[in-house]
Amino acid sequence: MEHAPSLRDRKRHRAVQAIRKAALELFIERGFDEVSVTDIAQRAEMGRTTFFRYFGDKQEVLFTQTDQEVAEAVGGVGRPPRPIGSSLPDALGSVRALVIAYVEHITADPGAYEMHQRLVNRHAELYARSLVKQRRHVGMLTARLLDWHAEPATARQAAELGLACFLAGQAEAEDDPRRLRQCVDRAFDRLGFTLQPSPMSSPDG
Repeated sequence: MEHAPSLRDRKRHRAVQAIRKAALELFIERGFDEVSVTDIAQRAEMGRTTFFRYFGDKQEVLFTQTDQEVAEAVGGVGRPPRPIGSSLPDALGSVRALVIAYVEHITADPGAYEMHQRLVNRHAELYARSLVKQRRHVGMLTARLLDWHAEPATARQAAELGLACFLAGQAEAEDDPRRLRQCVDRAFDRLGFTLQPSPMSSPDG
């Protein structure tokens, strides 16, 4: 059974969201390099100590959430009805379901998605960190497919293709959150398999 968030969890969520909102606004207004942690804390109406309770630096404000989003998307999709084994179509069907769940999550707030992408595209250091994040996501997808009894080579190839489809769809959508899911779906379609998201059971069921 799911448990309601505790008061401490709710306070943490509000603080983290306030910091992210303040940081994004300031980064857009002034430019990433011109904003300090003190500026962010002041805009969020909290102290620097509170900022560092949740984030290690100002870059982390942009990228910690995406790690959490991937974990939530992966955790919220149930296992396929049969072991994947060496079947690349089965593995890609599962990856498609996971990637689409992630896309829906990151575009739930279209304005925040657009601001994030604008910042990443403007600053080389943020773009580089984004690439590191994407490699972690491939590892997370691979691990989930291995949990679903995919052979290692199949799991890795499907995860890499899943990332490629996400990036191709993102480029086609031109960072428009309203088009991203459709464009990512088209990228999977272009692989040439008859790929539908795998029917899933309940998470980890």
